Amino acid sequence: MHLPVQPTVAPMLAKRVDDIPSGDTWIFEPKWDGFRTIVFRDGDDLMLQSRDQKPLDRYFPELFEPLKAQLPSRCVLDGEIVIAASKGLDFDALQLRIHPAASRIKMLSQEIPASIVFFDLLALDDQDMTGEPFERRRTELESLLKKAKAPIHMTPATRDVATARDWFQRFEGAGLDGVMAKSLDGIYAPNKRTMLKVKHERDCDCVVAGFRWHKDAENEAIGSLLLGLYDTSGALQHVGVCASFTQKKRRELVDFLAPYRRDALKNHPWRSWAEAEGDNQRMPGGQSRWSQGKDLSWEPLRPELVVEVAYEHMQGTRFRHMAQFRRWRTDKPPEDCTYEQLEVVAPHELASIFATGR
Repeated sequence: MHLPVQPTVAPMLAKRVDDIPSGDTWIFEPKWDGFRTIVFRDGDDLMLQSRDQKPLDRYFPELFEPLKAQLPSRCVLDGEIVIAASKGLDFDALQLRIHPAASRIKMLSQEIPASIVFFDLLALDDQDMTGEPFERRRTELESLLKKAKAPIHMTPATRDVATARDWFQRFEGAGLDGVMAKSLDGIYAPNKRTMLKVKHERDCDCVVAGFRWHKDAENEAIGSLLLGLYDTSGALQHVGVCASFTQKKRRELVDFLAPYRRDALKNHPWRSWAEAEGDNQRMPGGQSRWSQGKDLSWEPLRPELVVEVAYEHMQGTRFRHMAQFRRWRTDKPPEDCTYEQLEVVAPHELASIFATGR
């Protein structure tokens, strides 16, 4: 490829803020929950690059022909690959696409095809656009994609704070996890947190049913707590982990958790997971193609402790991202930690969001 912006490029990043900023110097967009992707095209050469600057080409073959048909012959665009189900984005289905078997990728690309949503322009023809203000990049992108058809989309955008606040509430039901704020005159700064993101955060009381040692201090510091919620049948389901601790707190937790380790496996609800190597269930200590050889072994705790955590949103029956420690809930019995406490977000049709972007 011979482009003014050559692969690979570290994507521009965002820093988290508590609220949508006010004023007339921002462009707001929904925050998509998919695989960040930079697309490079130089004639017949096309490359899909991931956030960590690795190729995504083989995993999404169904996007190649639409991209070649609809993008300019020489360009670099920033966006997000998503899979849109009937009621929202399906991140679980998206993860299934990262598979070593080409036959399975081909099958999934036909059964659950992906889409790509663009939100920035890095290069066009012989022009490097990264030094141009975002307002101009956005205008140029709108011109390029004004006739785009599925699976190619352009993200909606607004300068109205009230509209952005409305999106923050309504679009969550479609699987989007917040709102982005981009400065009108901001340049494209690779690997710099120059954008702002506002994400949802909620509270939840969970049972602490196990832990993992810190990777650099086994038997000396706690790495993460394994969290559970009871379902309607009374089974304790693993919903995620909490790991937001200082080094001092990690060492203090060793002594704090020690009493709950005694005879923990005797009647533990996850005992079968602890004893069954290679179990196909999604268990706390299970290895997967996502773990990349990391040690995910875990230590059981008697499920008697309750912790309040902050989480962003659910992905099926689990937290989409790592939960944040808030406080211990010594006043709450573990059996009260059920899915019923979680806020249910009404689904929002993705079709209306995609249509808004054109």
